[in-house]
Amino acid sequence: MIKRAARQYGIIDPLTLLARLRRFSQPSEVQEPIELVRAGIVFHARGLINTRAIQNNLDWVWPYWVERQFNPQDASFIPRAFSISHVNLTHRNWTTVGHPDVALYPLVDPRGLVTPLFDSWSLDIWLVSGKGDMLLPSKLSEAKQHWILSSNLAVETRVEKNGMELESHVSLDIRDNTPFLDITANGRCPGGGWVVVALRPYNAEGIQFIEKVRFEKRSPGWVVNLHTPVNFNQTPEKVFFSNYDDGDVIHRLNKPGGGQEISCKVGMATAAALFPIPQTDSRSVQVNISLEKDLPKNPFAPRPVIGSVAESWEKILSDVASLNIPDKKIQFLYDAAIRTLVLLSADDVVPGPYTYRRFWFRDACLMLNALLSMGLTSRVYEQLEAFPERQKVTGYFQSQEGEWDSNGQVLWIMNRFHRVTGHTFSLAWMKAVTRGADWIIRKRTGKKPASPHAGLFPPGFSAEHLGPNDYYYWDDFWGLAGLHAAARLAGIFDSPARQKKYEVEAEDFEESIFKSINAIPDHRSRGGIPASPYRRMDAGAIGSMVADYPLQLLSAGDNRIMNTTEFLMKSCFQKGAFFQDMIHSGINVYLTLDIAQTLLRNGDTRYQDLIRTVVDLASPTGQWPEAIHPFTLGGCMGDGQHGWAAAEWFMMIRNLFVREEGNSLIMGSGILPEWIATGLPIGFGSVQTPFGPVEVNLSTKGEKTTFEIKADFEKSTIQPSEITIEVPGYEKQIVSDSSQKIFTLKEL
Repeated sequence: MIKRAARQYGIIDPLTLLARLRRFSQPSEVQEPIELVRAGIVFHARGLINTRAIQNNLDWVWPYWVERQFNPQDASFIPRAFSISHVNLTHRNWTTVGHPDVALYPLVDPRGLVTPLFDSWSLDIWLVSGKGDMLLPSKLSEAKQHWILSSNLAVETRVEKNGMELESHVSLDIRDNTPFLDITANGRCPGGGWVVVALRPYNAEGIQFIEKVRFEKRSPGWVVNLHTPVNFNQTPEKVFFSNYDDGDVIHRLNKPGGGQEISCKVGMATAAALFPIPQTDSRSVQVNISLEKDLPKNPFAPRPVIGSVAESWEKILSDVASLNIPDKKIQFLYDAAIRTLVLLSADDVVPGPYTYRRFWFRDACLMLNALLSMGLTSRVYEQLEAFPERQKVTGYFQSQEGEWDSNGQVLWIMNRFHRVTGHTFSLAWMKAVTRGADWIIRKRTGKKPASPHAGLFPPGFSAEHLGPNDYYYWDDFWGLAGLHAAARLAGIFDSPARQKKYEVEAEDFEESIFKSINAIPDHRSRGGIPASPYRRMDAGAIGSMVADYPLQLLSAGDNRIMNTTEFLMKSCFQKGAFFQDMIHSGINVYLTLDIAQTLLRNGDTRYQDLIRTVVDLASPTGQWPEAIHPFTLGGCMGDGQHGWAAAEWFMMIRNLFVREEGNSLIMGSGILPEWIATGLPIGFGSVQTPFGPVEVNLSTKGEKTTFEIKADFEKSTIQPSEITIEVPGYEKQIVSDSSQKIFTLKEL
């Protein structure tokens, strides 16, 4: 019936099309996770609305990404042609502010556009001079923006044009146990003018409907869509409204005002409140919006008491490993990454405040590893405590159906948590471990008949966006690491018999993986490890690098890993960083840092260049989107403030100073030469390791350079098999006495 209907209306037969599409991938039980289908539909549904709303209304004031992407004179320009949806593919950049324990994420875009509530409309600030000149931040090519890391986070944006100056300051505050978003705008105009607070029916993704706006004089402020108050600290002198038929409210600012409300059946209502600027002075306007309706709702628990923002930040940061280096930008990026990770773990661990504001085991486990290492062990425990409840009755820790990496990741992080903290596993935790390991064993394909994928996981839609459904080594390496973790934990908390079972299964899994890898023809593998046994070397091979970092399933410098590294650096780099062709189609920071970790582990100094490139790719607020456009250098995929990227940045800095190689510790092997050359003190810690907390300090006085280790290895339940100091430019030293703390370094 479907085929006949398609022919009748001259439409391509969808069943034949789907059959053709599936020939590009290995047969799989799940063609594409329903979560991705759902997310894609939502994404492009808004894109369809954007298509109708934007291109035929370019006389409006649009958000920064639209102003750039729809400008044919801009490098961000994308021709629209027959694209069925118009979406942000050039400047997916935003920064959130917030409280360490409140999962609220108001967003600020690169020009100060504020989206107060999740996926809501926005507020913009403009200036209008007495002569009618306008300062519209989204239309300016330059702006100064900072993420203020004081007692409370704030995004500060400064713009100027023709003598007009505008500064906005956005932060979250708690008053009477209620969270508020506070916006302070300061404007200056030569000869006087107006600060304009503008209500906009869009955000960083596109159109977000406003159907009704009413001005309340007593508050004073607006009520948006009948239920959200936007309050001003003073009464505006003028208020204007407009609906879609009459166009953007900006075209009404020089006309007589009128009315106290507006309705728009299209959902494109706009409003503007004008506050006069004296001729010889500036004007400050404050706006606040209650965020209480955006708080996560848990019907099974009372609402927690919310402490003050400043006190909460001070308390949580007191437990975090600190960095002291002479490089101000890297120092800022380190401090910013910590705050991003704290914000995104306020409730569920989520990889982003907006596009990726959802839980996935994969991102959560990697972010928890960073939180664990920096010292927030109780925060990690609270997250892991919920993992058993998320597990399916089959033992599957499902992030998305059809992805097979999550069980290995959960078992790996639970084992790492125990190694670092020594925490005793409850019956529920250990039951989750054994069920998870048994799922891995059952999920593997049979070893007969013999085939390149015998004994591997079945084809899946890879979590790493490696291409069509296939037998991905990424999944297999995580599964192998999960069995190793389960074997260790079973030996401690369960039984020798179960430990032996998992050890045997892990050995068999490992044999299958490397038998598959070794059987790949040389013309396809080039001596490396492709994404799957059926793929040639391409950008998808980045997934196979997980065998080196963070899993250390192979020894440092393994030929297959290094050949893969060389291929990726030669064939898959843009602007000095890894460019992921599959889906991302952009420069990926966290995968670039993964390659840097492999280089560091192998003693290859090219890791330094990758770190410097990643620094240059950071936004002014210290953020990295999931993927970066190679020309605009704005976000082109995923969330604009990405938790996985922040986690890998922390782990990169951590491993420069203190890293583990099996059961040994290597100190200082990645400290950048330019830091040492300044002669200023350098320090990091204390950072959590399986051998207890460790702090390291390097100082130079005259001709003497000393390296200090602050740790109590003697008190640790696990002793490092070896401690090595390998500061670049100095002779390697093996610590023979773990009680020795200060070492004199000798130059090479």
